[in-house]
Amino acid sequence: MCGYTGFTNHIDNSNRVIEDMMDQIRHRGPDAAGRYVDADIALGHRRLSIIDITEQGDQPIYNEDRTKVLVFNGEIYNYQDIRKELLAAGHVFRTQTDSEVLIHGYEEYGPELLPRLRGMFSFVIWDTVKKELFGARDFFGIKPLYYATMGESFLFGSEIKSFLVHPHFKKELNETALENYLTFQYSPTEETFFKNVYKLPAAHYFTYANGKLTTRRYWEVKFDADNKPQLEDWVNEISDIFHNSVQAHKIADVEVGSFLSSGVDSSYVAAIADVDKTFTVGFGEDERYNEIGWAKNFSKAIGKENYSKVITPEEYWAKLPKIQYHMDEPLADPAAIALYFVCELAAKQLKVVLSGEGADEIFGGYNVYSEPNSTAYDKLPRGLRRGIGAIAGKLPAKRGVNFFVRKGKDLEERFIGNAYMFTPEERNALLKAPGKAPDPTVITKPFYDKVKDQDEVTKMQYLDLHLWMTGDILLKADKMSMANSLELRVPFLDKEVMGVAERIPTRYRVTRTESTDAHTPYITKYAMRLAAKRDTPPQTAKTAAKKKLGFPVPIRVWLKEDTYFNLVKDRFTSPAAEQFFHTEKLVSLLEDHRAGKADNSRKIWTVFMFLVWYGVYFENGVKE
Repeated sequence: MCGYTGFTNHIDNSNRVIEDMMDQIRHRGPDAAGRYVDADIALGHRRLSIIDITEQGDQPIYNEDRTKVLVFNGEIYNYQDIRKELLAAGHVFRTQTDSEVLIHGYEEYGPELLPRLRGMFSFVIWDTVKKELFGARDFFGIKPLYYATMGESFLFGSEIKSFLVHPHFKKELNETALENYLTFQYSPTEETFFKNVYKLPAAHYFTYANGKLTTRRYWEVKFDADNKPQLEDWVNEISDIFHNSVQAHKIADVEVGSFLSSGVDSSYVAAIADVDKTFTVGFGEDERYNEIGWAKNFSKAIGKENYSKVITPEEYWAKLPKIQYHMDEPLADPAAIALYFVCELAAKQLKVVLSGEGADEIFGGYNVYSEPNSTAYDKLPRGLRRGIGAIAGKLPAKRGVNFFVRKGKDLEERFIGNAYMFTPEERNALLKAPGKAPDPTVITKPFYDKVKDQDEVTKMQYLDLHLWMTGDILLKADKMSMANSLELRVPFLDKEVMGVAERIPTRYRVTRTESTDAHTPYITKYAMRLAAKRDTPPQTAKTAAKKKLGFPVPIRVWLKEDTYFNLVKDRFTSPAAEQFFHTEKLVSLLEDHRAGKADNSRKIWTVFMFLVWYGVYFENGVKE
């Protein structure tokens, strides 16, 4: 795991500039640094040594005649198999790294190398002969790759913050991204919060030559249910492939640990990974916000040592500017801060940790996936439901009324992913200069179009795989782990595991059974839960059945306390807030929440996190 940065176009002080850019991402790789500079390009790399931890493994990595140069972030879990193929084809290796497999593999196969890989990756290769830059991002978007054209320079790298010190970089806020963020709670498009800075989408590669950028997709998720196998067959197949994935994800020359909550995903990983250490954080003593007790009992049952930390409110709030600095773009997920603390805890013990991200998206684990046709009301004719919904939409918003409004809309209208903060109407009323961003359905439509013939559960999963998971879940996983110089690996997000998951019929992903039979008590992630239950100790069976909590954080409680209420109110009435928002509406959201008139905590947090981020990047000189 590492970080890299670079730029094309020669400037007089390229060596100093690339060093400055590398310094901005030192946290991603404190073990070693390397650079390559010629008349056309500058490449910089920071290394966190995991495989072949000798100096031979330092980057940049070259091919035999040094006509190609690589910088790479991630891990290739099947690199040894590909290495054997390349050796047989006559390639000469000088290291034992997975990095070198990429550069020789690209020599041999070109872009066709990418579908052969198994792992998480973001890398670029400079061809010194063709004067061409090739870059790629992994199948799910686990590792980031940003790029920007600034003047005559093309910038690229693992984090946007490395761009800011380049003399051609022009720092401007992208207000369209702000509008989208207010609805999604993260940046959902290829655009970022910085004008003219973009994210390469997952499962894409680019080529850049003669000032022209071309991007292409090289892999896609394709749900295609196979109704022939029985439930038990799917349980067996999930168990087999997940064991295989976990073992592949343990490949390292350093110790590997595991995160652990009370949920089935991380518990399943920890149970079969056979690591020595697990890591957990929580808040206070309330079990709604503290999973440490569950995690310690589970760790004891599997014979492992659990390290835990109770996060105080003071610690949590004090870290907010640091978290938003490392995130590069604002993210309104309260779990991101908790994730920072568990990464910090683990990093004191080791360099690599396994985690359970991705299971919900690929196996159907979110509670909202059980919503389609979940009530008798759903059986009413569509036209009748839409008519009732239209009438209900004109009434004051209340829980019962909102049910009819929501049920009166088609899935494509009502579901934009796991978070829906402000509707277009709400954000337009909140912002002083609204109207630049499209309706959220414009953003989601291309994804819905690709699965238009699938059932509603599959459509929801597909959307979350491409928006929510990449824009929120994996963003915070990468940025919070790397902020602590920790490599986070996600064995559920493996293309071989996905190859099984995309064939599982919906009834085995999300089932509505209410049977009291102990073998079939679950609704979401049905087949995967059964595999986890079978593969974990009998005394931990409750974990497999436990309702999904996510990463619970008591934000809604804290916002009613004087200290944090006043802290947020001060920021909501600051000059920065007044620049973008009708501040009286922000204060009203906050006061209504405190008075118990509505739970506005998620909306308040969304705006507040933007203002914290804005303070770091546009008011305070961009510093950690």
